[in-house]
Amino acid sequence: MTEKILYQTVVENDAGINGHAKVIQGGDLDVLTSNPVHDDPGTNPEQLIGLALATCLNATIEVEEKRRGLAHQSVVRVGIKMGFDNPGFQFWLDAQVKIPQVEHDEAVAILKKAETRCPVAKLLQDSDNVSVHLVDHFNFNEKED
Repeated sequence: MTEKILYQTVVENDAGINGHAKVIQGGDLDVLTSNPVHDDPGTNPEQLIGLALATCLNATIEVEEKRRGLAHQSVVRVGIKMGFDNPGFQFWLDAQVKIPQVEHDEAVAILKKAETRCPVAKLLQDSDNVSVHLVDHFNFNEKED
């Protein structure tokens, strides 16, 4: 199968956990990075992988909502935990999805379709550390909007 590249970029981190990570080809993003277990300003891999999944999955759900003639109302919120592994560390991602404008069965169908089309969800789909599911209310400690 021949790949049809629609977008390409190159990102770089030359500082490790404390410094900057940046897009060096295809954009101008430059983010300050920091260790997640310290109070230093900056973002970390946990936040970035959560944002990647939340953004990609919700954008894919939006396409399916529009295909069905629905207004875009879905919200994807991802909780990320980091813990020790042997050796090193690992992440656990809990993606909670709300699609409030439809009945449960239609929401299930929309999410199922989105999971088969979203590149980040496909990348993570075989991981036991990733859960994607529908919710009526987010089940995280932070205040719900």
